[in-house]
Amino acid sequence: MKHQIGKWAAAGLLVAIFWAIYFFPTAANTIANHPGIWALACVTCPVVFASLHLGIGVPIYAAVLTNSATYALLGLAVELFRRQVHQAKNPT
Repeated sequence: MKHQIGKWAAAGLLVAIFWAIYFFPTAANTIANHPGIWALACVTCPVVFASLHLGIGVPIYAAVLTNSATYALLGLAVELFRRQVHQAKNPT
């Protein structure tokens, strides 16, 4: 289960790094002209969504680490749920 949660954390890290690289050169143009992309970024990187609504500036390194931790917690919840479903289907 540790490896699975590590994979979730790595996915969160990669997603945040992707958005940081994508928005760095094109932030103003992308936000104004493509609200769908901005909405997708807010859904996949919840720290960005929270920081905008709370009015707090978050440095990129903090956003990357926070997104990784968020995905790790989400992965923990999913893996625990999957374990319970598996045990319910196969009682021994």
